[in-house]
Amino acid sequence: MKIAIHGLRAVAALAGLALLLFAGSLRAQAGDVVVLVADNAWDGVANAPLGPTEVLVQDGNIAAIGSSVERPAGAREVRLPKGYFLMPGFIDSHVHLTIRPQYEGAVFNLSSAYKAILGVQALDTLLSYGFTTVRDLGDMDIHGYTTSDLSRAVAQGVIPGPDVIPAGHIISARGGHGDATALLGADSDATQNSLADGVDEIRKVVREEINHGAKWIKFGGTGGFSTPSDDPSQVPYSQEEMNVLVETAADLGVPVTPHAYGDEGISRAVKAGARSIEHGSLASAATLQEMERKGVYIVPTQMEVVRHARLVEDDSLWAAERKPPYVRAKYRKYADGILKSRKALADSKVKIVFGTDIGTFSYATNNAGEFKEMVTNGIAPLRALQAATSTAAEMLQLNDRGQLAVGKRADIVAMPGNPFDDITVTEKVDFVMKQGHVYKSPAN
Repeated sequence: MKIAIHGLRAVAALAGLALLLFAGSLRAQAGDVVVLVADNAWDGVANAPLGPTEVLVQDGNIAAIGSSVERPAGAREVRLPKGYFLMPGFIDSHVHLTIRPQYEGAVFNLSSAYKAILGVQALDTLLSYGFTTVRDLGDMDIHGYTTSDLSRAVAQGVIPGPDVIPAGHIISARGGHGDATALLGADSDATQNSLADGVDEIRKVVREEINHGAKWIKFGGTGGFSTPSDDPSQVPYSQEEMNVLVETAADLGVPVTPHAYGDEGISRAVKAGARSIEHGSLASAATLQEMERKGVYIVPTQMEVVRHARLVEDDSLWAAERKPPYVRAKYRKYADGILKSRKALADSKVKIVFGTDIGTFSYATNNAGEFKEMVTNGIAPLRALQAATSTAAEMLQLNDRGQLAVGKRADIVAMPGNPFDDITVTEKVDFVMKQGHVYKSPAN
């Protein structure tokens, strides 16, 4: 055992040293003045592409943008290949850095160190896909606070990756969606730092999560598909409990979002004052209208949820994914409701935010596939693209990104084609700039 632990520490140390050296080389570019030149671009807001565009990047921010910009002395021109399309860096508002599908039933038994290594790997992959900001919605280290550490490591330049907005652990009622004890062996340490029943426990756990770095609070507003002991229609928290949870977080300046599939759980969370709803896959038209009226955002994670409902009878999909039988049984039960709700969402004016739930599916799958899934489900390409840029930044209250505009951070991606014509080119990003640093380019 000691050999294994020392070996893991050695691997982690070597990985950390390599990443630190890499980060240092990127920091050396901080003074660069760059002019990006592209045949076409979109600013994250406009109803249509802008056409030929130049962007002046200085000190990590956008200093000028237009069909032509002045080039300061010493500026370096980066001319993208013919036909390339420039747009703001993608934002995924629902990721899981510290889980993988192959560990779905055993992730809580992995060490904190191993989960941190999984997080480093995930961040590198997400940045390569064009995601310059992500929100982690469920630290799988039930005894520690790994995602807050990963967020700090990125912010301090220790490791490369998108900015991480950590939401700590899923606060859960016992027996609810975030209760890991059903997945632990009888002889395992069942202590979990995010279980809370009743208003007093809820207040305590919310405050502890925020004290340990959570910038959002997430709670189990309903049961789920992936866990064995609950059901998407169950609502583990009363209205009073949800009200106290949101109120406690709000007093500390932190927004709240629930994991919520069933309509009743969504409705209670909206009444309590949640800023967004995760999944919302069984929301009724009436509840969506209430969300629209109150300005509540939805992060529908359609690549994970709606796709499984659409393909619930596709044996090849389920054989390839190797999900436990109870997962497919639940999707069979709720498939019709999910497909009905996806149409109501597409027809609504609720503010949709891009989120994928990646980590519950393999990081070998490009999570930019969410764009295609959204469009397949009737969401207009413009709305889908805004969901991962300006609308996501608005929901996350990040006023410095999500658009190509003067004064915004130079978080910029490019791809070989126009996503307004073919949404799937979002899965082919091969130029990534984050805060003025080029992490990936077609020449690499």
